[in-house]
Amino acid sequence: MKIAVDAMGGDHAPEAIVAGAVAAARELNTEVVLVGPQDDVQAQLARHRVDGLPIEVSDAPEVIQMHESPGMALRKKRRASIVVAMELARDGRADAVVSAGHTGAAMGAALMGMGRIPGVDRPAIAAVLPTTGKTPVILLDVGANVDCKPHHLQQFALMGTVYSNRVLGVAAPRVGVLSNGTEEGKGNDLTTATTELLRASPGLTLVGNVEARDIFSGVADVIVCDGFVGNVALKVGEGLSLAIRSIVKGELLGWRGRLLKLYVAPLVGKVRRAYRRIDYREYGGAPLLGINGVCIIGHGSSNARAIRNAIRAAAEGVAHNFVQEIRSQLPALNAAVAARST
Repeated sequence: MKIAVDAMGGDHAPEAIVAGAVAAARELNTEVVLVGPQDDVQAQLARHRVDGLPIEVSDAPEVIQMHESPGMALRKKRRASIVVAMELARDGRADAVVSAGHTGAAMGAALMGMGRIPGVDRPAIAAVLPTTGKTPVILLDVGANVDCKPHHLQQFALMGTVYSNRVLGVAAPRVGVLSNGTEEGKGNDLTTATTELLRASPGLTLVGNVEARDIFSGVADVIVCDGFVGNVALKVGEGLSLAIRSIVKGELLGWRGRLLKLYVAPLVGKVRRAYRRIDYREYGGAPLLGINGVCIIGHGSSNARAIRNAIRAAAEGVAHNFVQEIRSQLPALNAAVAARST
């Protein structure tokens, strides 16, 4: 298995990206192709012990910066790192792509390079988030589509269900619609119409509306919403996680905290495990569902550990063949929509 990694994508590129790729090649036994300006990437690799590791470099002299318009940049920079990475996957020289760079550029390059799964109207970014239960929840869309129609969310529900089942191992994923209340009929036109549509959709198990406070409670395995709402919910969750960490750290640094450490010391291992459950770096990134291939989009501030785990997530996606499963289940869903509209 070979994963193409956009070496120039992210706030800490290329240092953190290369370090994460080296860790993945060493610890996960996964082949990695680092895509970016060859001299820059080789200079970073020289800082690590890589003898015998399955790492290669694919030259891509151009880089799409975070401030650039994705459409314009993709037209002008045909040899950008994210474009070349997608071409490697398209041509069968890589099995998946990982990028922590410009999200819009990654999505555009994926559509240009890999294309959509036949029947998918809009790909969606699916965030894998922790819950108080045993398995994580998938929230989609979290930024690819600001404005959606009910049948888009219906397709998101199917794609999320397949990913939850095939990759995360949830036997019968439950689907919820993110709304401002759990009561029947609560929400705006999009959520109420989506709930009605999902209730009549074959192959989906609907639990109804889900409030934002229940995203992490485990009441649903897949939660659908438009990309505007999903992105806001995702950023609130990230901010809360960082705030909790900062508050706890601040308390432990004071004199009361030093005293508290004497009592907490025996529980340090459990505290660290608990924090890892809410650390986005442990999940690596968000799969871009709906494209005809595997692409993991990492957080812009991803460090080496996040990149290592994003590569792991990409390898797991390839191994569990969720793209083929979406391709096989989608026709029945679209046929049901067509029959309902006639």
